[in-house]
Amino acid sequence: MIRVSLQHENFKEFLDLYKGLIRSCDINLFPNRVAFSLILRSCANRNGTHLGKSFHSQIVKMGFEFDVILLTGLLDFYGKVGDLGSARKVFVEMPERDVIATNAMISAFSRYGCVEEAKQLFENMSDRNSASWNSLITCYCKSSEVHNARLIFDRNPIKDVVSWNAMIDGYCKSEQMVKADELFGEMGFMKNVVTWNTMIAGYVQCGKFVRAINLFQRMLSEEVKPTEVTMVSLLSACAHLGALDMGEWIHGYIRTKKIKINFVLGNALIDMFFKCGNVEAAIQVFHGLHDRNIFCWNSVIIGLGMHGYGKEAVDAFIAMEREGKKPDGVTFVGLLCSCSHSGLVSVGRSYFSQMKIVYGIEPRIEHYGCMIDLLGRSGCLQEALELIKRMPMKPNAVVWGGLLRACHKHKDAKLGEQVTDNLLRLDPHDGGNYVFLSNLYASLNRWTEVDQCRKLMIKRGVRKTPGCSSIEVENIVYEFVAGDTSRTQINVFLDKIEKEVQAHGYEPDTTSVLHDVEDEEKESVVRYHSERIAVAFGLMTMQPGRIIRVVKNLRTCDDCHTFMKFISNVYKREIIMRDRNRFHHFRNGYCSCNDYW
Repeated sequence: MIRVSLQHENFKEFLDLYKGLIRSCDINLFPNRVAFSLILRSCANRNGTHLGKSFHSQIVKMGFEFDVILLTGLLDFYGKVGDLGSARKVFVEMPERDVIATNAMISAFSRYGCVEEAKQLFENMSDRNSASWNSLITCYCKSSEVHNARLIFDRNPIKDVVSWNAMIDGYCKSEQMVKADELFGEMGFMKNVVTWNTMIAGYVQCGKFVRAINLFQRMLSEEVKPTEVTMVSLLSACAHLGALDMGEWIHGYIRTKKIKINFVLGNALIDMFFKCGNVEAAIQVFHGLHDRNIFCWNSVIIGLGMHGYGKEAVDAFIAMEREGKKPDGVTFVGLLCSCSHSGLVSVGRSYFSQMKIVYGIEPRIEHYGCMIDLLGRSGCLQEALELIKRMPMKPNAVVWGGLLRACHKHKDAKLGEQVTDNLLRLDPHDGGNYVFLSNLYASLNRWTEVDQCRKLMIKRGVRKTPGCSSIEVENIVYEFVAGDTSRTQINVFLDKIEKEVQAHGYEPDTTSVLHDVEDEEKESVVRYHSERIAVAFGLMTMQPGRIIRVVKNLRTCDDCHTFMKFISNVYKREIIMRDRNRFHHFRNGYCSCNDYW
């Protein structure tokens, strides 16, 4: 009964049961070693510090104070709840210490980065098992001492699958994927699902999303059954790539295999569908969840805001409060960003002012950044500047960057120069700052200042991040870089598209081109932006009527934005583009952002 109540995390039922057991005064019914072991393990897993300490007293009262198994359980409990001092005290006072107790102490040291203590304890052990070696490998990996972890791994005479997985995990977390892949290959048939999950998560962490998906496909071909952990990593990869087809396939796989959708997996699905541009599917998953925690609500509010559904994001916030969920700092980042992307200035002001007074949340720098972006986009540049001056913390590059984008949008060169001075003092090597200021000068035909900006970039060795766009066609993700003229067939087709849309009234906007050159040459510069190449490829290869979905690493320029509106009307195709800031849904010559981005 104790085991059942603890497994179902019904602690009220468990405590009632335990109290009844004690009150019975029947010595034959008093808790034994097995019962206390279960209780301590459960307290450790739910971080029940106070409750665990109470049971420590019970263990002593009932005469188990010298029981090595229970003392080891206590040691493990204190280590997991963060009371390293009590763990060390239990260990030192143990009448005898076996290899399991020593492993538990090494594990506790490992958890809190006490590398030297863990190493000394390990080296003094007269008897070691595989867990001893694995604990020290994990300790070194957690402390980013992967080289030392490898030395222990190589010394280990009894390597098991946990040893290999720990070492691979260490390489993945330190982004040494080549070495992780080497070990992965050497494991042969020892690999288990944890090994595969570790490698897939490692590729996602390192931004190698296509590699992660390819490895998953190999995992299936070798008939290894994925878990919900696998699914979460893969959905993250799909979200970053905008690979909706693969994301939908994974969702179908989850349903077919009846994998339980808990709030972690559900949140990953919501995030994936939003970031792949399918708002309806994201909302459907959200409403299908039985356990909707604050993370799921935050994903919905942020996702709606990214797509320009500011009013709906505010409605979701109100519904969340009605359901009794308390907002956190992330909720307000999503809410304020949603207001910013939809021009809801008064609503944003109201919620920002209520954060501390009504909700007890002290605004952090990211909340100020959202408000400055909101004010700047709406043209309230001086109000945004005054808010920066009133901030209780020093403004960072994100805060000044939001104001610089607003200066570019509203063509305020004087304030833009002032903002850029602050930005360059904070980060003189961020190419984006120079580019925004150069674009601002170029839009005003101030070519002398443009040249000075370019020379300063060269002098400081700063390079502009190249534009890169990706598109998924038949479950394969293709990537294109701005200015790539090597794909002759696509570029010829792109030239044909441009002539077609020009016949319907499109005129290239070259104001953001940084060079004072002839108009024809400027048009050539903007023509081969990466998102245009990706859309041209989509029109060439995808069936008529299919939505074209593109993901870009930078903010789309004004000309490309206009170009996409014309394509959507002339070719009768819906284009969904995700740039660095938000989503744009182009339909019938209009964009969902209403030209407010």
